[in-house]
Amino acid sequence: MSGEFLILILVIVTAIGFDFTNGFHDTGNAMATSIATGALRPKAAVTIAAILNLVGAFLSVEVAATITKDVLKIQTETGGLVEGLSAQTAMTIIFAGLVGGILWNLITWLLGLPSSSSHALFGGLIGAGLAGAVTINWAGIIGKIIVPAFLSPVIAGVVAAIGTFLVYAITKGVAERRREAGFRWGQIGTASLVSLAHGTGDAQKTMGVIALALIAHGSLTTQGIENDGLPVWIIVVCGLAIAVGTYLGGWRIIRTLGKGLVEIDSPQGMAAEASSAAIILTSSSMGMALSTTHVATGSILGSGVGRPGGVVRWGVAGRMAAAWLITMPAAGIVGALCYFIANGIGGVAGAITVFALLIVLSAYMYLRSRRQKVDASNVNAEWDGKVVPEASAATAA
Repeated sequence: MSGEFLILILVIVTAIGFDFTNGFHDTGNAMATSIATGALRPKAAVTIAAILNLVGAFLSVEVAATITKDVLKIQTETGGLVEGLSAQTAMTIIFAGLVGGILWNLITWLLGLPSSSSHALFGGLIGAGLAGAVTINWAGIIGKIIVPAFLSPVIAGVVAAIGTFLVYAITKGVAERRREAGFRWGQIGTASLVSLAHGTGDAQKTMGVIALALIAHGSLTTQGIENDGLPVWIIVVCGLAIAVGTYLGGWRIIRTLGKGLVEIDSPQGMAAEASSAAIILTSSSMGMALSTTHVATGSILGSGVGRPGGVVRWGVAGRMAAAWLITMPAAGIVGALCYFIANGIGGVAGAITVFALLIVLSAYMYLRSRRQKVDASNVNAEWDGKVVPEASAATAA
């Protein structure tokens, strides 16, 4: 077995690992408001989300195609690698970028910050690409990643605010108990639609990274993807990985989105979820690698603004915005460091060293999270300003 093939295997395994973290990191985008309002029980919510994420992964490959050509330029128009770039170097760059994305996902999950998994991935790839002296497709990144990153939460917030205002205006004469009960049923439908939309967008990003690694290895070409689509095994593996991650539930982030950002009722939740689903599905069909986190957060904020007398915790929103701004640079720095380590040691040994570091750091953050658990039993505890409810923190101590 050649060294290049071993590195390819490491890249694929790491990509699946990233997809798994993407699943539990972003579960809250679809289900946080439904859990917070009681429309769905926590375990039922993540089960529905997992199933629909898997289904959504099979609906489109437009975003996956974007990843293969609009981030790193590793392939020429004729199908070969760009001049001066070896297959091993190209795969090492992709591998380092994935590690950067995974570690940033885990750090923000531990802190309960709903940052963008998509931007963590792109930041890691860009940082590793710059370290490896690969040409970055800045036009594609600006047009399909950065500009949507700034516009999507604003658009989602405006749509959700208008929707929420109209919902309360139309149902003004309805008894609050009946209104809440009715919209909880509606939330089940809209939250399910967001889960489906999440699968069509985020699962594809990992599909695109695996395809990019296969292109670097010489096992696949961009032209082949455009003509024949992605190999079925990539779609199946990525769909399953994000579904399993979703089922485990990123409870810390679900708590922040559902309880920490806005005091939310079911009409707001339905309006937020409906606007999120519409925007995510539209962007996926256009091949835009949109951040579902940005969309969902913007929608939830908009629902708070649109509700008469609504409560929005702008301090929490500010911390989220700060995390958004540093996600790509932070993941890029980690991706670049990982490339330097792997390339400095060289070959398979370098890739295995970085993979071992990833395992050690991931295990540390997981064990750290177990000291102050947030799970299905306390995710809906009243917000006291902390990701980990006081009772749980006292018990853990």
